[in-house]
Amino acid sequence: MIVVANRIRVTPGFEAEFEQRFAERESLLRDQRGFIRNLVLRPVKSDVYVVMTFWQDMAAFERWTQSESFRQSHAQPTPSGMFAAPNILEIHDVAHMVEA
Repeated sequence: MIVVANRIRVTPGFEAEFEQRFAERESLLRDQRGFIRNLVLRPVKSDVYVVMTFWQDMAAFERWTQSESFRQSHAQPTPSGMFAAPNILEIHDVAHMVEA
């Protein structure tokens, strides 16, 4: 399983709009072959949101990044000033997992 984490610093005052953008995209992800889940983590003791997507494998994630759905989900311009710093994209292969 591949986990993609996008760490994003959102400028104060833009939080609700930032979260809404992801709520509007969920159907575009849901239909992607190999997609497992998407989490948008709201900061509690930091100023960084973490957007995580889980994929069956790297090929599934790469198909998403090359798809028309990906282009549609990123087509809406980001409002000027929404991001306080450049995002940091991390891609990890799950080495170990424990579930309840």
